[in-house]
Amino acid sequence: MTDIYNTSLVWFRRDLRDTDHAALYHALKHSHAVYCVFIFDTEILDQLTDKSDRRVEFIWQSVGELKASLQAKGGNLLIGHGKATDEIPKLAAQLNIQAVYCNRDYEPSAIARDAVVAASLKKTGAAFHQYKDQVIFEQDEILTQAGKPYSVFTPYKNAYLNTLNDFYLKAYPVEAYIQNLAPSTEDNLYHEWNLPSLEHMGFNATQLKLPTGMSGAYTLFDDFKTRIEHYQEARNFPAIKGPSYLSTHLRFGTISTRALMRTAWQTAGEGAQTWLSELIWRDFYFQILHHRPDLAEGRAYKLEYDALSFPNDTQLFTAWCNGQTGYPLVDAAMRQLNQTGYMHNRLRMVSASFLVKDLLIDWRWGERYFAEKLIDFDFAANNGGWQWAASTGCDAQPYFRIFNPITQSEKFDPKGNFIRKYVPELNELDNKHIHAPWLSGKALLARYPEPVVTHALQRKLALELYSKKL
Repeated sequence: MTDIYNTSLVWFRRDLRDTDHAALYHALKHSHAVYCVFIFDTEILDQLTDKSDRRVEFIWQSVGELKASLQAKGGNLLIGHGKATDEIPKLAAQLNIQAVYCNRDYEPSAIARDAVVAASLKKTGAAFHQYKDQVIFEQDEILTQAGKPYSVFTPYKNAYLNTLNDFYLKAYPVEAYIQNLAPSTEDNLYHEWNLPSLEHMGFNATQLKLPTGMSGAYTLFDDFKTRIEHYQEARNFPAIKGPSYLSTHLRFGTISTRALMRTAWQTAGEGAQTWLSELIWRDFYFQILHHRPDLAEGRAYKLEYDALSFPNDTQLFTAWCNGQTGYPLVDAAMRQLNQTGYMHNRLRMVSASFLVKDLLIDWRWGERYFAEKLIDFDFAANNGGWQWAASTGCDAQPYFRIFNPITQSEKFDPKGNFIRKYVPELNELDNKHIHAPWLSGKALLARYPEPVVTHALQRKLALELYSKKL
């Protein structure tokens, strides 16, 4: 693109930073004056039933930091509260914008939203430019030799690594054109488009413990780089500091995925290489969603498992949601989620497998619950993870992979430290019995439930349920 615009607008969405930012870079390079905007989109906010939703506060804090950072660089951030499909064209007309820039979003609802905005802008003669930013490879960039999308991760990863080079990991030098930010001289405009309070938007503060914004992302990243060599072995144990804790920052783009991928790719050792694989999983699920947008409608990736006859016992589902199943590791995981908005990745697999293959509840129920609770919720990864656990998705393993919640507990929380943190009513048990308290002989029933199901029996029922579809 060689057009030079007098005035352009950068629409921030899930990319809340002003460094290494594709859309911001291209807008600054091709415009004399660049305005910046973030919209608290009521079409999204109105769907949230929890008015103490941690995601809203994380975004609110991060947007505030982004605004301050842009102001320090001579610009500003306009902030709206309303339907993005209305607010972006409205602001573009108000500022006589010639082009709107943004980074591409891959969820079907976001694609539909962007199409509406693009059509509205076109009526006034304004251009709409989108760029790849939240992934390294998108859409059709990694395909099989037959030109088809990959459906299994390992071949995708191999093709991905064979394609990856320094070009794809280069940072966008936003600072080279930062002087083209529009100065914040329109006092009335910036007053009208100022940061609304959480209360004004109908939400409450949640006292987030996770550091927010660009500064929070780099605080976590710097800490993780000192631990990355141990990532491979540490990541599976929820009681120790193993993960990067950057998933929420990746979700909202307070740090560039290129910066993280660059570190993983260039750092020697099994820890960095294992983390690199985890980052590639993220791109894998995005390309799956691109090729199968019907997943957003609740469809199974493997269509033969689309209508499994789950019993869907609502009492069992409630016990799972509340961390009252009688299986300590599962209950500790669910309580961590409910109390913090975060769940350790190993425990996401264990709790998901337990819901589907022990409690025999449709994976979509769990997917929706995680979508409501996880601060790092991302549709592509959440759906991919749930379908992996349910054996309905992109996975080379067959349906009879079923996690045993007791052996998982003994292996990954051997001393019960994580369990004791979130299920304190079991503190008096020794390290052996804390994984299966009903075998301890102690009277715990007043404080902790007996198992709601028997794993061995439910495993057989799960195998029967799935085998009917073969």
